[in-house]
Amino acid sequence: MSYSIGEFAKTTNLSIDTLRYYEKEGLIVPKRKENGRRIYCEEDITWIAFIKRLKETKMPIKEIQKYAKLRSIGDSTMIERMEMLVKHRTDLEKEINKANENLQKLNDKIDFYKSEIDKKSEFKFACI
Repeated sequence: MSYSIGEFAKTTNLSIDTLRYYEKEGLIVPKRKENGRRIYCEEDITWIAFIKRLKETKMPIKEIQKYAKLRSIGDSTMIERMEMLVKHRTDLEKEINKANENLQKLNDKIDFYKSEIDKKSEFKFACI
């Protein structure tokens, strides 16, 4: 199945401007009809979903561009692409661990406040 840029934008939940920006930055290279209009395919949907996932995991745009360039070269770059993803996974795991530590500290502080508030409430009722 093929998609016009408008159909593709709706399918991927991206704006037409974002798709054009991705094209300008070399992240996606749509095929063109004889009249020059962009045409997208199912493989492009999968690729866009992966780009979105990389962005959600805070991979820098320069790294995504590098990955996209290597991808366009072909299978000879699989090792380098895998190494990029392994490094990104390591960075993401560190970020997750730090976020979990921060979450635990927030939970500890919330528990402290709850405990102190409960103590004050008990004391207040005991004095009545």
